Amino acid sequence: MKVHILDDWFDTLRSLPCFRMLDGHEVTVWTDHEPDEEALARRLAEAECVVLFRERTKITRGLLERLPNLRLISQRGTWPHVDVEACTDQGVLLCSNTGGDGANYAAAELTFALMLAAMRQLPQQMASVKAGNWQMGVGRSLRGRVLGLYGYGRLGRVVADYARAFGMQVVWWASEAGRARVLADGETVAESRAAFFAQSDIVSLHLRLTPETRGIVTAEDLAQMSPRSVLVNTSRAGLIAPGALLAALEAGHPGQAAVDVFDREPETDATDPLLAHPNLIATPHIGYVTEDEFDKQFSDIFAQVNAYAEGSPIHMVNPSAFG
Repeated sequence: MKVHILDDWFDTLRSLPCFRMLDGHEVTVWTDHEPDEEALARRLAEAECVVLFRERTKITRGLLERLPNLRLISQRGTWPHVDVEACTDQGVLLCSNTGGDGANYAAAELTFALMLAAMRQLPQQMASVKAGNWQMGVGRSLRGRVLGLYGYGRLGRVVADYARAFGMQVVWWASEAGRARVLADGETVAESRAAFFAQSDIVSLHLRLTPETRGIVTAEDLAQMSPRSVLVNTSRAGLIAPGALLAALEAGHPGQAAVDVFDREPETDATDPLLAHPNLIATPHIGYVTEDEFDKQFSDIFAQVNAYAEGSPIHMVNPSAFG
């Protein structure tokens, strides 16, 4: 198959063991991001399969209508960036392993790194010492603090294990079914949604972005948070209601936010009010950006390509498009 891989910005995949899974295919790797739909369609004119790098490129009806040779899109995770109905209409099969193999430890590690960065003022302290000013303030320890985890999934449970190793108290909030699982596992659920946000020193979001979870964290939720608290988001920006995080930081509830995700990505406008806010610590969506995690995720993605080529596709999102 003619396989095109999009948005491998640092040309990483060719150096990983998983890339050998594509031996026998005609593979093109694009190492830049092409935002223009018409230009992207020209690039992909011969593509029979497109491999997506998470949500870096949106797959729209307009793009699909320009790609008559395309038969397969292979990716991993959820697909809010893909017009599945248009895929089906155009006879393009979308395959995506949403379960994966175990937790995303890379994202869990970054989550904890952001907590430490916020509580110990690491960006500010580093800038201060490099400027020749030595210490700039006094941080806070994690031990004894309350970590509120929203979403009882695999990644959240890994973060909880890390937190306990640091001597933190872990409380949970989730859907009604999720809270039932928390209790069944002997874990602690907050007395109420309001208490969860009000009593947590740090709140960390660990939910998939779906139509049901979009905007699930509201301005009212954030207003409950203490002026000394921190909101951490390494999941998806869309989990927070539009504009609510910036307004909350302006109001001082929470006192800080540490995020790896933005409504618009790549976010390259240094003057963006949220990105430029002094109480925001930010990283550029690197939660999953490690060689180890790439190799695990793209092993799944390339297995989907091979399964399709062999006539037995797996992890089909719109199976009616195959035939």
